[in-house]
Amino acid sequence: MKAKKKFIDKIWIVVLSIASLIYVYPVIMILMNSLKKETAISTGTTFELPGADTFAGLANYVNAITSQGFLKSLGFSLFITITSVAAILICCSMCAWYITRVNSKLSKILYFLFVFSMVVPFQMVMFTLSQTADKLHLNTPWNIWVIYLGFGAGLAVFMFAGFMKAVPVEVEEASMIDGCNPIQTFFLVVLPILKPTLVSVGILEAMWVWNDYLLPTLVLDIKSYKTIPMLIQYFRGGYGKVEMGPMMASIMLTVIPIIIVYLAGQKHIINGVAAGAVKG
Repeated sequence: MKAKKKFIDKIWIVVLSIASLIYVYPVIMILMNSLKKETAISTGTTFELPGADTFAGLANYVNAITSQGFLKSLGFSLFITITSVAAILICCSMCAWYITRVNSKLSKILYFLFVFSMVVPFQMVMFTLSQTADKLHLNTPWNIWVIYLGFGAGLAVFMFAGFMKAVPVEVEEASMIDGCNPIQTFFLVVLPILKPTLVSVGILEAMWVWNDYLLPTLVLDIKSYKTIPMLIQYFRGGYGKVEMGPMMASIMLTVIPIIIVYLAGQKHIINGVAAGAVKG
């Protein structure tokens, strides 16, 4: 039995290693082509390593940063990601705390509505969303976080509520006996306890908001505001020509930060998802 189990484990290692290489391969291809000259990318050497004649150094990266408003779009993406994730963490953790601590029909209905929102396809609401965002003036980077809060609340509340069910209520009662009001109890007692789930939800939501293309394209004015994914889509050179080298470089500049964030917090993601989905 042990020999059979070891054999099966080895097979799984091989299968998962191959799957990992398949997922990593596109990133490697983008990195390779971001270091090539424009002519090398468009003349059939796309799948070859950069050579002496095709290597462009960091020229594509310099071009990507200095042209097309890359830094401006980077600022928009950073602002939208930070404000959206902050709003999701604060509002959804407070909502989950209310749902788990107030045993009423309203709290149960709220919880099921949040869970149900996770299975509603975005395509069902995207056209009405665009009109609603225009009417409510949510079509700028400064207030699009309200929309992200709505779409990100389902997963966040689900994970926070699952974790809160395992937290003893006596801890909060002790703080109230010591003179804390509900707001103080939440920020001084509950929020520190939620740290594992806060980190995991924050990273997952940041990856989603940072890489999101469809929602900003539907809501924001493309002529005035472009996030990084939008900029890559509309990356154009002279006379409307697509510059593949700088485009590949801009993709790498976009992917690297979120990869670093994920690798740095993957342990917290696993712990937080397990705590929020299994307990309670």
